[in-house]
Amino acid sequence: MNIPFLDLRTPHQELEEELLNVFRSCLRTASFVGGEHVEGFEKEFAEFCETKYCVAVNSGTDALRFAMIAAGIGSGDEVITVPNTFIATTEAISQTGATPVFVDIDERTYNMDPSKLQDFLKKRCALGAMPAASGPHTSGLTPRPKAVLPVHLYGQPADMDSILEIAEKYRLIVIEDACQAHGALYYSKKDGKWKKAGSMGLAAAFSFYPGKNLGACGEGGAVTTNDEEIARKIRMLRDHGQAKKYYHDFEGYNGRLDAIQTGILRVKLKHLTEWNEKRRRNATLYSNLLSEPVTRNSKPATPNIIIPFEPSWTEAVYHLYIIRTQKRDELQRYLSENGISTGLHYPIPLHLQNAYKGSGLTNGSYPITEKVSNEILSLPMFPNLTGEQIEYVSQKIKALLNS
Repeated sequence: MNIPFLDLRTPHQELEEELLNVFRSCLRTASFVGGEHVEGFEKEFAEFCETKYCVAVNSGTDALRFAMIAAGIGSGDEVITVPNTFIATTEAISQTGATPVFVDIDERTYNMDPSKLQDFLKKRCALGAMPAASGPHTSGLTPRPKAVLPVHLYGQPADMDSILEIAEKYRLIVIEDACQAHGALYYSKKDGKWKKAGSMGLAAAFSFYPGKNLGACGEGGAVTTNDEEIARKIRMLRDHGQAKKYYHDFEGYNGRLDAIQTGILRVKLKHLTEWNEKRRRNATLYSNLLSEPVTRNSKPATPNIIIPFEPSWTEAVYHLYIIRTQKRDELQRYLSENGISTGLHYPIPLHLQNAYKGSGLTNGSYPITEKVSNEILSLPMFPNLTGEQIEYVSQKIKALLNS
């Protein structure tokens, strides 16, 4: 049996006629930039994310960058994030002129650990603190902490109540990196209700790269927000700083998302909830199979493996299904020999990448991230993955790790 890591062909074949109709409509109207499809998608995706506004842009990286620029983040600022993420998170920070700084992750969820965020800010901000009566602040620091950028990694939301509470205490902006979390849910004990990823910070960034839960047929991204002014600024940023053609209030970017891609996303958005439910069912089957006993009285079938942990306050959408084992490289080779494609997300933490050599960070700076990066393995995960395929993958994992 040959099992791909990701199947992008089947959903496009199933939706082929609808997707071709999008292309035909754009050809017939010559509406390639802006127009009905762009505005329609922005309205529909905002409704899906339960936010007031959505602004479509040409990539998830631009979405992150524009959200931060619109929030006033720039030179002299620090933005706190995690080293266990794709480099686009920190690229976007650096491209605003700000400095990315890291806190380590929670070993169970792989997302930002609020206790480490609190410890970092307590130590960092004490250096420039005003008298206690003035409350926590960061203005005496150069560069100064300005924002927190939690990543909802692998499709599971970070602990937003805790992060937002800490950010409020230290007067920090919170922008969500929701690029892998389309439709994920977080239960806010503070507000007593479930909330969509992308609706909790000042703004949030989404990617529509083809492999995402909601993917375009090319590049794409969007910012969601409940702040009218942030949405207005991002609309200008994506279009050369203009609100009216040829009247430029500031230098912006060419960051628009075209009509064909937004039309394609509108078609796919109708299926996203169903696709996410299938991913969750697939994840449940994986977890059940990988944790069931070999015999009635034996220990778990795969004692050398850690399956995903989903807290009671999240409903993940499993953009990726990640397992951990100290035999990661051996297991990946074995699965490949048996026709199973896998991935590594992410094998080298950001603070150890050559791109950040000058940071002074080394092995040991973020021990949990470093430990996890040596053990993680991404198994095949997509809506059309069959039970038979999941059983085959699970059997092969057990065959190696129980040998």
